[in-house]
Amino acid sequence: MNGQPSDNLSLAARPPKERTRALKRYRILQPCVEHDMPLTHVARHHGIPLRTLQRWLAQYRRDGFAGLARRQRSDHRQPHGLHPELTQMIEGLALRKPPPTVALVHRQVRDVALRHGWPVPNYHRVYRIMKHLDPALVTLAHDGSKTYRTTYDLLYRREADKPNDIWQADHTLLDIWVRHDDGPLMRPWLSVIMDDYSRAIAGFGLSVQAPSAIQTALILRQAIWRKSLPQWTITGIPETFYT
Repeated sequence: MNGQPSDNLSLAARPPKERTRALKRYRILQPCVEHDMPLTHVARHHGIPLRTLQRWLAQYRRDGFAGLARRQRSDHRQPHGLHPELTQMIEGLALRKPPPTVALVHRQVRDVALRHGWPVPNYHRVYRIMKHLDPALVTLAHDGSKTYRTTYDLLYRREADKPNDIWQADHTLLDIWVRHDDGPLMRPWLSVIMDDYSRAIAGFGLSVQAPSAIQTALILRQAIWRKSLPQWTITGIPETFYT
């Protein structure tokens, strides 16, 4: 993850809407940041201008997650009676890894407040500020992008009770290089549809193109239909499909 503690300080002090906006933009950029997907593919898939994605990526690489939020207004409101820099410090420290205790954050904030002659927040004020942080942002900062994806990328999660109850589609950029016709060397994408109950593979596909709705639909058709291999028996229509 690219963000530094100073980035966390800046982003944590933003309003909730701006933190949510930063997380959404990061999710769009994730294939570029983590899997080296070309920006042109992401732009085409999401219908976002390439220049916009280039600007977001540059801001992320320069300023971390804080760069993906809009600029903070100078009149941004702070909790009553608390110096703005102390609020930023509390929220930023809370996002550091490993997660600090409330007591540790309170001691550090108290020292800074006394050094500058600012009102010292009590323990409960520090606790409330830390507990009001966006849970998704805390997960991303403390546990990394993999845990964040597992926790927040699925809008609805439950355990499957029977075969074809839940199918899940996922895509990964393989660590091999192939040549498509006479073109340049490329890393292919593997797309898989798995039955959540049996963990059996219902369908799969390899492509040098970035994942798209059309490619996923073609693999889903393969997953639903009867297979040419007699031993590959999984077929049918899932009750729920995640992609």
